Amino acid sequence: MTSALRNLLHAAADPHAREYYSDAARNISFLALHFPYPKLLSSFSIGGSSTGNVGDDHGSSNLNVSISLHDKKLRNEELSSAERRGFMTSGIHRIRYSRSEKAEAILAKARFSIREAARNNNHSFISSSSGSDYVPQGPIYHNANAFYRSYTEMEKVFKIYVYEEGEAPIFHDGPCRSIYTTEGRFIHEMERGELYRTRDAEEAHVYFMPFSVVAMVQYLYEPGAIDMDAIGNTLADYVHTIAHNHPFWNRSLGADHFMLSCHDWGPYTSSYVPLLFNNSIRVLCNANTSEGFNPRKDATLPEINLKFGEITGLLGGPPPSERSILAFFAGGLHGDIRHILLNHWKEKDPDIRVYENLPPNVSYETMLKNSKFCLCPSGYEVASPRVVEAIYSECVPVLISDHYVPPFSDVLNWKKFSVVVGVEDIPNIKTILMGISEAKYLKMQMRVKQVQRHFVLNGTPKRFDLFHMIVHSVWLRRLNLRLRASV
Repeated sequence: MTSALRNLLHAAADPHAREYYSDAARNISFLALHFPYPKLLSSFSIGGSSTGNVGDDHGSSNLNVSISLHDKKLRNEELSSAERRGFMTSGIHRIRYSRSEKAEAILAKARFSIREAARNNNHSFISSSSGSDYVPQGPIYHNANAFYRSYTEMEKVFKIYVYEEGEAPIFHDGPCRSIYTTEGRFIHEMERGELYRTRDAEEAHVYFMPFSVVAMVQYLYEPGAIDMDAIGNTLADYVHTIAHNHPFWNRSLGADHFMLSCHDWGPYTSSYVPLLFNNSIRVLCNANTSEGFNPRKDATLPEINLKFGEITGLLGGPPPSERSILAFFAGGLHGDIRHILLNHWKEKDPDIRVYENLPPNVSYETMLKNSKFCLCPSGYEVASPRVVEAIYSECVPVLISDHYVPPFSDVLNWKKFSVVVGVEDIPNIKTILMGISEAKYLKMQMRVKQVQRHFVLNGTPKRFDLFHMIVHSVWLRRLNLRLRASV
């Protein structure tokens, strides 16, 4: 982490820098759903308060950020019978609720439904006649029943509002090929508006800010500049604009807003707006907990390098019996972890094929498909496209990183289909992999094939694919938040 980034993150945490917090705030509660990722589902606080909002025209916020639960599970009695029915009636009197209260009631009903499914994890409630093309099951999920119920609830009710402020190419646009594919593809899909998007901001559960950090770097950053103020100030102006034009940012202090970025500078850029850094849902490829990534409110975006914008020919591979290479990696000396890996293993062992540059006439994709395990070390930053490359090639990924939260960890049980190797154990990689029995490897490889659907980018999104999984990550974090009406 650069000294400039360290100083900026420190400033974002400084109470004197939190000039956007409102002392008129009342209550935002972060709920513990007990499903299924412990760190996500613990209550947390951001703390601190001061005066003023981002936009002044809508007055002071009537909400703040605080802990409302002290245990790890929301007790049933906190949901009234009216909440469970979606605030339709209370007793014999029909009650009128604001649109925001109705939106919260819909989420309360979904939370109750998901908890019920979670409790029945060992007794599947999913009917074979449900008509679903895919039903999650098996050990690749922390709780398959809860995930399925959560996913179907999301499909039925989740509404996302996309802010229209800003102009392309910095806003409403993004790269659809290269290592930043997932950033552009998601923005484009939300702009198409066929799934989850609502044009009625009052009924939305979350608000998407469709800026592209990749485009900001391309068009605003001057190579060699000692700071990124042009990028950061553009983002700060943008947030000020949406807060000035709409009441929603100040209503929640940004907690029900989300951004998405696959650029390494995504976290750094967001820190120019303290509320965005501390409160909002940030969907980031660079999911580094040592640099402020908070899995309770932030979500990991998979990094996928689509050189030609298509996945044709990338999926699948030979069966395990035809994979003759124990482990494979090829890549440059980017970052300390790769230096250690190449220093120990570069072209030194016929079973552990580690290259800085592949030999002539050797195909990278062929090496992936002929390997049992694919090494996925971090580079300069924690994310690596090799994780998804391994999954596409049906090669068991070996995660080698510090402070990285793998994608969809709140749903997927990575221990069942990947191997985690600490940096200190890089010299022992062969011993670790040789110690995995053939039976265990075959199970892991089969599970890699099963989990593959969740990482596939489709031209038109399909159920349970990458686009839907990203939205589900945002949905879970919104479920973990309750916005209370002013009193």
